[in-house]
Amino acid sequence: MEKQKMQENQERRGQESKFVSMVVYIQNDEERILPFFQRVLPLMRETFEKYEIICVNDGSVDGSVERLKEFFKENQETAGGNMMQIIHMSYFQGVEASMNAGRDMAIGDFVYEFDDICLDYPLELIVQIYHRLLEGYDVVAAGRKGGGKLSSGLFYWLYNMTSHSGSKIGQETFRILSRRAINRVMSIGKYIPYRKAIYMNCGLKTDTVYYEGKGKKGRKVGCRKERTSLALDSFIYFTNGMEKASLLLSGVFLFFTLGVAIYLACSVFSANKPVEGWLSTMGFLSFGFFGVFTLLTIILKYLSVMISLIFKHQRYLVESVEKITG
Repeated sequence: MEKQKMQENQERRGQESKFVSMVVYIQNDEERILPFFQRVLPLMRETFEKYEIICVNDGSVDGSVERLKEFFKENQETAGGNMMQIIHMSYFQGVEASMNAGRDMAIGDFVYEFDDICLDYPLELIVQIYHRLLEGYDVVAAGRKGGGKLSSGLFYWLYNMTSHSGSKIGQETFRILSRRAINRVMSIGKYIPYRKAIYMNCGLKTDTVYYEGKGKKGRKVGCRKERTSLALDSFIYFTNGMEKASLLLSGVFLFFTLGVAIYLACSVFSANKPVEGWLSTMGFLSFGFFGVFTLLTIILKYLSVMISLIFKHQRYLVESVEKITG
C-alpha cells in the first residue's frame, strides 16, 4: 500500500523512477563549474526521483574543487539531498582514464558521461537523450553539428575509413549509457583506451542526437595534447590504417622494382646504355625498400592480431535474445 502511494506521488510529480548517475569531468574548470551545476541540477531534480553525482577531479590546480564543495554545501535544496562524490585522480591522467574511474564508481541504472561541462546545447537535450535511450538503445550520445576543428574532422574521417567495424564515430559532447552497455564494455576488456570507439562498437544499439551548438567550443592545452596522443593510439588499437599504409608503400616499391627490371631487360637490346652502376643501384634500393615495407606490413599484422587477442576477450557480440513461446 505504501509502495503504491509512493508510486502515485511520483507519477503526479512526473519524475522518472530509474536511478541515474552523473559522471562529470573536472580539470581546471573554476570559472565554468558553478554555471554548469546551477543549470543542470534543477533539471535533474525535476526529471529524476533519485540520482547521484560523481565528479572526477583530474589533477586540477585551481579552485575548482573548493568552489564545487562550497556550492553543494550552500545549495543542499538545489541538489535535492542526492549523493555527491568527488574522485581525486593521483595526477593528471586525461579524460579517458578519469572518466573510466568515474564510470566504474557509478551505481545507477543509467549513467550520464559529461566529458566537458561547456553548456553549448539546450538543457532539454539531457532529458531528450534519456528518452531516446528508453526507445531501445543502450548508448545515446549528443553530438554538435559542425563547429568542429579541421584536425578533428580529419581524424574522424581517417578513423572511419580504416576502422575494423562498420560503426562510425564523430564529435560528441556527452552521452548516456545503460547498465547493460557498461557490463558489455567491461566484459570486452578491463582497459578501455578510447571509450567512444568501444561504445559504438560493443554490439548493442547506439544512436546520436545532433544539436546546433552555441558559439565556439575550445579545449584546454593539456586536453589538446592528450587528444593528439589518444588519436595516434586509437589508430593502432582500433584501425588497420598503419597496416594499409605500409602495404601501399610496399606495392609502390614493388612496382618501381618491376619497372627497373623491365628497363634493365630492354637496355640489353638497346644501343643506348645507361650509366654504369645506375641500374644495379636503383634495383637494389627499390627491392630493398620493398622488402623492408613488406616485413613491416607482416609485423603490423602480427601486432594487430596480438592486440586483438589480448584486448578482446569475446569472440562474438550478441545484441539481444528474444524468447518466443507457443
